[in-house]
Amino acid sequence: MSKPDDASFEEFVHASWPSLRQGAYALTGSVPDAEDLVQTVLVRAYARWSRVGRDNPIAYVRRSLVNAYVDTWRRRQRFREHPVDEVPEVAGPASYDVVAIDDRLDLAGRLALLSPRERTMLVMRHYFDLPEREVAEVMGCSVGTVKSTCSRALARLRIPVSTPTGEQR
Repeated sequence: MSKPDDASFEEFVHASWPSLRQGAYALTGSVPDAEDLVQTVLVRAYARWSRVGRDNPIAYVRRSLVNAYVDTWRRRQRFREHPVDEVPEVAGPASYDVVAIDDRLDLAGRLALLSPRERTMLVMRHYFDLPEREVAEVMGCSVGTVKSTCSRALARLRIPVSTPTGEQR
C-alpha cells in the first residue's frame, strides 16, 4: 500500500470513527465490544483499501460492521477478550459524545430488550439510514420481513406517554 492510500485511509478513519462507534454501540450495547467491532472491521477495510477507497468506503465499512456483528450472534459467539495484568490507560471523555449519558443509558437499556436481529435491523434502517432492500440483502430475508420486524421493534421501544388526565397513549 502506498503512502497516499495510507493517508486517505487515516483521513477516512478520523472522519467516520464517531459514527461507526456509535452505530456499533447501538448494535452491541457495550462500549468495549463496539470499539472492538469497529477496529476489526477497519482492519479488514485497510487490507482492501485500494479497492474500497475508490467507491463508497462508508457504505462498505457500515455493511461490514453489520455483517461482522451478525456473524457473532448467528454463531452464538461472544467477542474474544484476553485478560491482562495491568489496566491500560483510560481515555477521557471524547468530544463526539454529544448525547447525554442518561439518554444513552435509556436507549441502551431499551435496545437490550430487543433480539439481536431486531436491534441489527433498527440500527441499519434508522441509524445508518439504509433502504429496506439493502437491509434485507444483508440480513438474508425479504423486504416485508424487514418492515414487520422494524415495526414490532419500534413499538417495543416506544415509551408510553401520559396525558394530563392520566390516560396512557
